[in-house]
Amino acid sequence: MSGRDLPGERSGGRDDGQAGPVRVVLRPMGSPLPLGFLGLAMATTAFAVVELRLVSAAQAHIAALAVLLFTAPLQFLVSVLAFLARDPVAGAAMGILSGTWAVVGAVTLTSAPGTSAPGTSAPGTSAPGTSAPGTADPALGVVLLTAAAAMLVPALAGLPKLLAAVVMTISATRFALTGVYELTASPEWRTAAGVAGLVLAAAAYYAALAFELEDTHGRALLPVARLGRARTALRGDLGDQTKGLAREAGVRDQL
Repeated sequence: MSGRDLPGERSGGRDDGQAGPVRVVLRPMGSPLPLGFLGLAMATTAFAVVELRLVSAAQAHIAALAVLLFTAPLQFLVSVLAFLARDPVAGAAMGILSGTWAVVGAVTLTSAPGTSAPGTSAPGTSAPGTSAPGTADPALGVVLLTAAAAMLVPALAGLPKLLAAVVMTISATRFALTGVYELTASPEWRTAAGVAGLVLAAAAYYAALAFELEDTHGRALLPVARLGRARTALRGDLGDQTKGLAREAGVRDQL
């Protein structure tokens, strides 16, 4: 652990008779980002192979279980650790991914085999919540499109960490394509979502390896494209890391 002394001050209307330095304790930890990206790679690959008909649509429940038991819990954990590590961008992104994949997994698992799993509806079948045979699940489509829009918030805010921002943007694209399929039941959109899913998996695997090597060796061995404050976070000294600490959430008196 390491501490940082901040000047104490009395707040308006409050006088507890104590004034002086305040010590904020910082706890070093390993980067949780590789774990989150590996969970993402698992989920998007599992559903992509179903969407591309590389495995039977009846096997979609296995992808759902992988998401519910592996991806969603891991990404939720990464989200919590990211907020504790003072990275709201990573925390928000992993929280959105965790919740979205949990919804997709739950919908798939509670649907009849081979019918309403995301990207798996077949002609002549009826998905829960739909009014006509051969359609997908419009309600799930709306959820996925909303999740895609939500993912753009941390993606734009996290541009200084360009590699992570790219993975977030591809995630948003993947959710959007799947959402459009769920609204239209078009095989072309299903295929596009599956291809985007495999592209996302490749990007997530690369990001996981790059950030794992960076955290292990203390420097980038693979390009991660850090810019501005993201570069300073890795190369700066302790003074750079604690600059503005008094104004951060958890230290200031309001969010």
